[in-house]
Amino acid sequence: MQDDLRGQIAGEVRCDETFTQLYAGDGSIYEIRPLGVVRPRNTNDVIVCLQYAAEHDIPVHPRGAGSGVAGESLGSGLVLDFSVFLGRIVFAGDETVRVQPGATIERVNAYLQRYGRWVPVDPDNAEVGTIGGAVARDACGARFLKYGSIGDYVESVKAVLSDGTRLNAGREVVAEHQQDISSSKSRLVTRLATILGENARLISVHQERATKCGCGYRLTQVLDHDRLNLARLLVGSEGTLAVFTEIELKTVARPPARGMALLCFESLEQAMGAVRRVLEAEPVLCDLLERRHLSLARQSDDDLESLVPEDTEAAVLIEVEGDDTPHARKRLLEIVDEVTAGPHRPSAVRQAFERRERRMLMKLMRLNQPALFRSKDRSRPVPVLNDVAVPPPALQDFLISVQKLLRKYEVTASIYCHAGHGEVHLQPFFNPAEDRDRDRMRRLADEFYDEVWRRRGTIGGEYGCGLARTPFVEKQYGPLADVFRSIKRTFDPLWILNPCKIVGEAGDSWLRNIRVAEAKSTLRDSEPADPGTDPARGRKDRRKRRRRRSGDLPLADILELQLNWDPDQVADIAQRCVGCGECRASSPELRMCPVFRVHSREEASPRAKANLIRGILTGQLSLDVLGSEEFKAIADQCVHCHMCVRECPAQVDIPKLMAEGKGAYTAAHGLSLADWLLVRMDVLGKLGSSMSLLSNWAVTNRSARWVIEKLFGIAQGRKLPRFARTPFIQRAARRGLTRSVRRSGLKVAYFVDVYANYHDPELAEAFISVLQHNGISVFVPPDQRQAGLAAVACGALDVATRLARHNTAIFAEAVRQGYHVVATEPAVTVCLTREYPSLLDDADVRLVAQNASDASQF
Repeated sequence: MQDDLRGQIAGEVRCDETFTQLYAGDGSIYEIRPLGVVRPRNTNDVIVCLQYAAEHDIPVHPRGAGSGVAGESLGSGLVLDFSVFLGRIVFAGDETVRVQPGATIERVNAYLQRYGRWVPVDPDNAEVGTIGGAVARDACGARFLKYGSIGDYVESVKAVLSDGTRLNAGREVVAEHQQDISSSKSRLVTRLATILGENARLISVHQERATKCGCGYRLTQVLDHDRLNLARLLVGSEGTLAVFTEIELKTVARPPARGMALLCFESLEQAMGAVRRVLEAEPVLCDLLERRHLSLARQSDDDLESLVPEDTEAAVLIEVEGDDTPHARKRLLEIVDEVTAGPHRPSAVRQAFERRERRMLMKLMRLNQPALFRSKDRSRPVPVLNDVAVPPPALQDFLISVQKLLRKYEVTASIYCHAGHGEVHLQPFFNPAEDRDRDRMRRLADEFYDEVWRRRGTIGGEYGCGLARTPFVEKQYGPLADVFRSIKRTFDPLWILNPCKIVGEAGDSWLRNIRVAEAKSTLRDSEPADPGTDPARGRKDRRKRRRRRSGDLPLADILELQLNWDPDQVADIAQRCVGCGECRASSPELRMCPVFRVHSREEASPRAKANLIRGILTGQLSLDVLGSEEFKAIADQCVHCHMCVRECPAQVDIPKLMAEGKGAYTAAHGLSLADWLLVRMDVLGKLGSSMSLLSNWAVTNRSARWVIEKLFGIAQGRKLPRFARTPFIQRAARRGLTRSVRRSGLKVAYFVDVYANYHDPELAEAFISVLQHNGISVFVPPDQRQAGLAAVACGALDVATRLARHNTAIFAEAVRQGYHVVATEPAVTVCLTREYPSLLDDADVRLVAQNASDASQF
């Protein structure tokens, strides 16, 4: 398939198991590795792929950011990734915008901001979620009360059908198509009009449920007398009817001002009473947060801890809009005063009008599954019952019933609701790896959904059906499910477009293909070598080292020698990644992976690395993958900046996973010449400084740079630093700074590292001057060596470990003498606080990590 398609399309095709493993998961609990991945560059690529799939009976799964929580973009066929090349904003008019499906919601709205417009849809994942994905599941968000869902703004859709036929879907006049059925579109419209007309009463009876119904195909408001809104029918179809290539959306004016308030209550009943009074004032947003959700929010963020009183049992979050800030403030205060004066008086009120303050309150609401995964408990939040909606008047009674169910099955859960339109997001804690918990999940789901249907509610409020809810669609709709099948068959007679979504088998299929990150026993039995405690083991390890040098050592033994290899610990790190895709964020307001910001491809995202390691640990990929070039190409896109660890809601330690993997590759293959030199930058720095005239000529001479590029792979256009004639540590020795002093007061042990020592000693001089100006004693240990982040990044963990031991011994002694370790290189701080503790389990390492900081922090 890879060879066939590469000759026909302009986009990228990958079918190797290492790459397809990156697409085996999304934000759901499911994992299915696809047959192949295509990144189409244009509509013609999509057409060719669908024609090829139709000819060979291969399922096709359209995919945006892969951030859905129901498994709607997963499958065993051919994945079409629209996020790489088909994310352009095609045209923006006065009241509409045309975009390709891979454009993110945040990017589209950032572009429209210059015109004072926006597409008023704000799902939880707007920073990473794509327009195509949002339309495919009819996404809405907390502001549904005023703005509705994205389907209300879809004007037209350009798509491709399963046989490769182009389709321009808009508002169609049925009579015109009935007069000439020679075209495939006319036959499609005529057939759909017949199906919808014959089943109009059935549709009315079964789909007029909760305020927001995201389950099944949206058949209401599609056929209006002689007009068929074909674009509306495609909204919420989850890629099962056609593949989007361009979408036209209406835009609206941005509100001039907003105001938000958080009302805290001592009971859920009080909060629900307040909700009823708030809704009378017609707010833009009205959400209800229960105690467990608030407690987890307080634990996950220090700012949120101070925001929510500890004894709060429930809270109501409201938002209003105004012509200006005073108007918004006036409207908000009127609502707060109305609630406060009534019988449901809040115990605390927090108001926010500035953008930063409002973002903090929204963060409280959007605490989601990844943040809950910080827990080290085996039972973790499972997004399978996380999307239902009931009529708002029935919400309080429904929540009481849900709490009884949770007590019955002894299940802990986090709950928050879009109370204004009755949508409930439930996050029950389970361990899907255990049969007992799977059985409890099944029984709880049956009773939970019965409670929803008893109140004329719906499953799939805004997250779609996917793999998680499709088996329950027929139980909710009964005979209407046959209408869904007829529509599916009309669009996709070959049944290849994202099968098993919306229209699929009933039963317990939603409990299959659940992602589990437990290490295989063959890996778990491999423990780190400790020759010091077992002489026989030491002799065995020496034999292994000789075999490694001869090139015939199995990779499992390399892992045992090279790494502090604990498969269960690594599996736990990999399992924390829930695939939410927040590491794909590239908004200027968010700090995330700098490599993904440049490349914007799945393999550049931290999530991809977790998927890859998890596949190896669980045996879905061979252990030999760690020694493959495909693995190295992906692993090298982690530069160990640790930004993802800091910003990830679940705090997944991707650099730790990549250090393990890179170490295995390097142990098996050794270092390239370029990497070997990079690992020894201190040696190069010393050599370059000793011959500074020649070295500085070489880094600026075009011919010399050509040679450097050919030998070491350093691009000619890359500006290289000049070498200082005298390294800083030599200068420090002349000034007596390399001798520690015994005196009271604040004292700094300066970790210089390569750049400040050999390339920019003026930086170090300036830092010393600032410290001394403020009366701080400075000690520059003369025997310090480079920090070694380059060694970690290249997988030379043996070199990194030696550097860690050497530097730790020096700076631990300085700390015991009262010094605080400070560095002007961020890479040093990363090593001291992150990498060294991963390399060495040592009290001195922890001591230095606790007493080290970056110069700017200090």
